[in-house]
Amino acid sequence: MELEVEITHLGAQGDGVAQGPEGPIFVPFTLPGERVRIEVDPGNGHAALIEVLAASPDRIAPICPHFGICGGCALQHMEQGAYLRWKREQVVAALKSRGLDTEVEEVRPVAPGTRRRAGLTLGRGTDGLALGYRRARSHDLIDVAVCPVLSQPIAASLPKLRAALAPLMGGKREARITVTQTTEGLDIVAEGFRPTAAAFGAFAGKAVALGVARVTADGESIAMGAAPTVTLGEMEVKLPPGAFLQASRDAEAVLIGLVREGVGGAKRIADLFAGLGTFTLALAGNATVDAFETDEAALSALSEAARRTPKLKPVRTFTRDLFRSPLGAKELQGYDATVFDPPRAGASAQAAELAKSRVPNVVAVSCNPGTLARDLRLLVDGGYRIACVVPVDQFLFSPHIEVVAHLMR
Repeated sequence: MELEVEITHLGAQGDGVAQGPEGPIFVPFTLPGERVRIEVDPGNGHAALIEVLAASPDRIAPICPHFGICGGCALQHMEQGAYLRWKREQVVAALKSRGLDTEVEEVRPVAPGTRRRAGLTLGRGTDGLALGYRRARSHDLIDVAVCPVLSQPIAASLPKLRAALAPLMGGKREARITVTQTTEGLDIVAEGFRPTAAAFGAFAGKAVALGVARVTADGESIAMGAAPTVTLGEMEVKLPPGAFLQASRDAEAVLIGLVREGVGGAKRIADLFAGLGTFTLALAGNATVDAFETDEAALSALSEAARRTPKLKPVRTFTRDLFRSPLGAKELQGYDATVFDPPRAGASAQAAELAKSRVPNVVAVSCNPGTLARDLRLLVDGGYRIACVVPVDQFLFSPHIEVVAHLMR
């Protein structure tokens, strides 16, 4: 049925929220204060936007022709100042939900066109073969011809990659395609199918012309030359297929700067959930760093980069599952700073051990304000004081936000 409603606020996923006859209704692509006409089924809390009857002064024209159809972005229609304030409010609310009434700095913005990794789907859409994202509020695929969020080398390659990758799928309906911009070209990881040797070889023959440095499918890799590398700070690191990487190089530079500020003059640092060494290598210019990570391939790449880089302080690497076996308070003795950057699930077990330690400085980096707030609560209860909290808009036009927090004893 059709309804005319007023949007009162934005929900956690960036949808406008209105009060309907049966309770809250979530309306995508709307803004607080707007009067809108929607289509909603009885008993369904999610509606489709039909028309904006009275627009918010914060409404602007989106920069992408796919916006409103593609489900990849939620907030391109919101003026930047209002958009950044809303993102900051998400961090404030997450902290307050854990009883942490601390100052949150303004969001550090990141420009469009800087995302160096894209997670796409290749499959059959309603209009034929598609390489792109899910349609908003749907499992249908839409083909993405342009994407202003992505770096130019990735965005420009999408139409040609769609045609070149299709033969690898065989009879499969869909596949997950991750494309990363590296120094040597595009690194592609395909999941969900096992290509024939002939199809794999045929793609490899086209790869150089497509700007592809390596393709990995079903765990098998073909490199077109030297192994792809990425720049972390100022250092080149070999990229294992599928290894974690900060989505935007510009955002990564901001994060590195904030982490450096947080550790201060520390001389011995533990980097927990170190990955490829985004923070390890940046910090090793001035401090001895021990890096702990469960991904052995990532640690190997980190170690090699450290060996090749002159004038670094000693870097040691340790393979360790910090979810199952966090560093205990005794093991943390001797470190004067600790950095931890866990996955979205957070690091409650490790935070609990840090709370028992005497490490003077702790820097927490997180892409999930909810789990970060939980972990910070553990640290504060253990005697730490939150010195600063800084959001970074790494995930442009999405409801997600990166956050860096510095704590001190």
